[in-house]
Amino acid sequence: MRVFFILILVLVFSSCVRNKNGQVIQNAVPTNAKVFEVKEVIQTSTYTYLKVTENLGERWVAVTKQEANNGDIYYYEEALQMNNFNSKELDRTFEVIYFINRISKTPITKNPMGGAMPAHSGKVETQKSSTITLEKADGEITVEQIFAKSAEFALKEFEIRGMVVKVNKQVMGKNWIHIQDGTSNEGSFDLTVTTQDLAEIGDEVTFKGKLTLEKNFGSGYFYDVIMEEAVLVSKKEANLQL
Repeated sequence: MRVFFILILVLVFSSCVRNKNGQVIQNAVPTNAKVFEVKEVIQTSTYTYLKVTENLGERWVAVTKQEANNGDIYYYEEALQMNNFNSKELDRTFEVIYFINRISKTPITKNPMGGAMPAHSGKVETQKSSTITLEKADGEITVEQIFAKSAEFALKEFEIRGMVVKVNKQVMGKNWIHIQDGTSNEGSFDLTVTTQDLAEIGDEVTFKGKLTLEKNFGSGYFYDVIMEEAVLVSKKEANLQL
């Protein structure tokens, strides 16, 4: 009965949404939002695992670590299904689990003028750290250059040095490491690197890999620019507070 009531709420909110000033926006539209209720919460260092009820059935989902409680209602758009996913930290294998990029306690809407931004565009997912100022040698590549001249770097192998600001471990069989070096180009300052190697937040690292443009992994995981299958060339553990 409760699930039916939630579905009614989705329909109501999709036709009438208020902005921050309390004004009604009649043309705000939903982005195929779905909804679930939390039944169980398991916290790890990287992810929050949720056992949820959706459409009268139960399933496991995983989101970036955040607060969640039994009985919470969340909305989301897309989920990436993973079969036989093993969590080393939990020492547990999930036969089927869904990774969700974004959950919200309010219905998710998109701006009818511009649409939703890509989930991982480098401009919105990670905040720029004001504490990072890496001195680069002459000829050393910067994050700014990669975004400004991405077409020139595409599919070419090169090295990039930066500070680790975010790490997602073993998603789709690889580690996803975000690096910055204090430079930016038109709001793009964060380079995502996929690798089998590991680094921790605050480490100064150098990766060698190839750049891929407009990479679409599906389920909302889209990158304008991403370095794939990179190898960790060097790592210097740092005390940088991000």
